[in-house]
Amino acid sequence: MDIDESGVRKSGGFLRRGWWWLKAGPDRFVDNVVEFADKVEKLGKDDPRRIIHSIKVGLTLSLVSLLYYFRPIYGGFGSSNMWAILTVVVVFEYSVGATLGKGFNRALATFVAGALGFGAHHLATLAGDRGQPVILWFSIFLLAAVASFARFFPGVKARYDYGVLIFILTFCLVSVSDYREDEILEIAHKRVSTIIIGCLTCVIMSIFVFPVWAGHDFHKLIARNIEKQADFLKGFGELYFETKGDTDMSWLHGYKSVLNSKTAEEAMANFARWEPPHGKFRFGHPWKQYLKVCEMTRQCAYRLEALSNCIPSGMKEPSEFKELIAQSCMEISFESANALQEISSAVKKMSYPFTVSTHITNAKTAADDLHAALEAITLENTNVLEDVMPAASVTSLLIEIIECVQNIAESVKELACLAKFNGADLAMSPEKPTRRLLRRGNIKPHHIENDSTHALITAYATSAMVE
Repeated sequence: MDIDESGVRKSGGFLRRGWWWLKAGPDRFVDNVVEFADKVEKLGKDDPRRIIHSIKVGLTLSLVSLLYYFRPIYGGFGSSNMWAILTVVVVFEYSVGATLGKGFNRALATFVAGALGFGAHHLATLAGDRGQPVILWFSIFLLAAVASFARFFPGVKARYDYGVLIFILTFCLVSVSDYREDEILEIAHKRVSTIIIGCLTCVIMSIFVFPVWAGHDFHKLIARNIEKQADFLKGFGELYFETKGDTDMSWLHGYKSVLNSKTAEEAMANFARWEPPHGKFRFGHPWKQYLKVCEMTRQCAYRLEALSNCIPSGMKEPSEFKELIAQSCMEISFESANALQEISSAVKKMSYPFTVSTHITNAKTAADDLHAALEAITLENTNVLEDVMPAASVTSLLIEIIECVQNIAESVKELACLAKFNGADLAMSPEKPTRRLLRRGNIKPHHIENDSTHALITAYATSAMVE
């Protein structure tokens, strides 16, 4: 009897849960639809060009599919028109450079592999029934091995990897086909023609209908990454040394996007190389120099991450050592931020950063004053581990950041000269006068009789000093 009652209760609980699940089903469905609609809205607002790109892909596919209904073309190509549609699906990418790169790779690889495949098939046919498998096996093995090995070269991997894959696939399909030679030539002609039609349609639509230039996006990305680091340095000085709360902390983590952007930057630089001249981006634009600027920016971001880890979790009274170094360190942070802001503005406007040297000189001057003061500072009744070492670590990192900012400035100046930014011709002129503004810090050395921490402070300051 007990077993029957428990079974009834279990059955009733299962039915009750099932009923509530069915009852909540419509509400869950509505919530999922609303959540999906919010994601679609956010995706469109983040970059409206994504919506335009989707429309362009649909329009291109619809145009190519009309080949089936245009009798003069359909009668000439027959069922090979399907290769034009497949080409549009595979080749049409978000940016102009990516579309051009894939289209060129697909068209060239199909033509070369088709020609070599036909040659291998012809040689195999001449060898007779016994020699045909041997020649086909050897030709496929040799070309596939060589092409696969070529993919390991960085230059081939970056720009022609997709073409190498299409080459291997097309060569194998043509060489092992059982068609007669005249049929192979006809099929190859139709497929190459339809692939070229698909590629040209994609390229024309990508360039002339609301184009998305990878080079322009890459250029803006570099300026934005440098500006994020400037925002961090501007906020860090006041937050750390003045223990001043900030309601808007968006600047605190903006630099982190720079740390993991290497893959995206290399891809955008590769796409940009395929693009024709547009706007201020001329033929042979120095995209490799952009990657050098990105590397210098990433090295600076690593120092900023270390500085971010030094920010205390809670507000507390500043130590005596921290008060002594506050003014010079804040000046280093402020001048470095101004230098990065000047660099970012110069990149945006595509002009030579003439005044950035002033800010770097001011930062170095503050670092020299800080170094001189640290050599004279001694502290007594101070907890070295809790008070001196954290602040000394911040001092060392700020001094390293000066060198990073200088490296970014030099790489951007070189970029400005190579890309012929506005004012670059004046900068390269040997007769151009140089002006430097020096601003000394006001930190005063404090002498206390106890020298127990003198060596520790000097070691922190000297280890990363920018000479």
